[in-house]
Amino acid sequence: MEVAQLTSPAVAALNSGVILAIPLGATEQHGPHLPLSTDLDIAVALCARLAAARGDVVVAPGVPYGASGEHAGFAGTLSIGQSALELLVVELCRSATASFSRIVLVNAHGGNVEALRRAVALLRSESRDVQMVWPDFGAGDAHAGRTETSIQLQLNGLRVRLGEAAPGNTRPLAELLPELRASGVAGVSANGVLGDPTGATAAEGARLLDHAVTALLTTLGRWWPLVEEGPQG
Repeated sequence: MEVAQLTSPAVAALNSGVILAIPLGATEQHGPHLPLSTDLDIAVALCARLAAARGDVVVAPGVPYGASGEHAGFAGTLSIGQSALELLVVELCRSATASFSRIVLVNAHGGNVEALRRAVALLRSESRDVQMVWPDFGAGDAHAGRTETSIQLQLNGLRVRLGEAAPGNTRPLAELLPELRASGVAGVSANGVLGDPTGATAAEGARLLDHAVTALLTTLGRWWPLVEEGPQG
């Protein structure tokens, strides 16, 4: 159920325990073969699957901008920075808790994590029931590699330029972090890829999404156990 498609009275008629899932991503380079919207596409897809699996989840419009300063230097990257992202999420959730008692931020961009953690800590200090999740796809590469390419092939293969997919820097992310912090992605990968997208398949993307959704459902079940009665309206 998408909140933006409902009327105001329909939202008012929802059960009090409904969870609002807010997808958060970024608009940033994902190598020469993936769209700038990749992170948001993934977050939106995960929220849709959560709503399909749990009758008490409704999905907000996604937030397409995040903290993507590490991708500066690549055309098309649009970043609002950590401070603006933190403020945006705080004010958005303060507004949302007037209609929804529970909020889960489903974040698919690593650069957003620290700002979201600060936002959630502040919101929870105000007694707002807000949580943040960062999807677990299991083992995989860091950015625009086989993991994200496989997922995009599953979501919409027409948006993937496989003929332009090429390996970038394939060193482990933990090893790259000092250089990334110092010089950004452009300093460690000429094509903006951290990983190797070659060999990606839609079938692998389906498995990765299933793995992530299962983990998210387990986490939500721990925070907010599912009751039989779903939302009305």
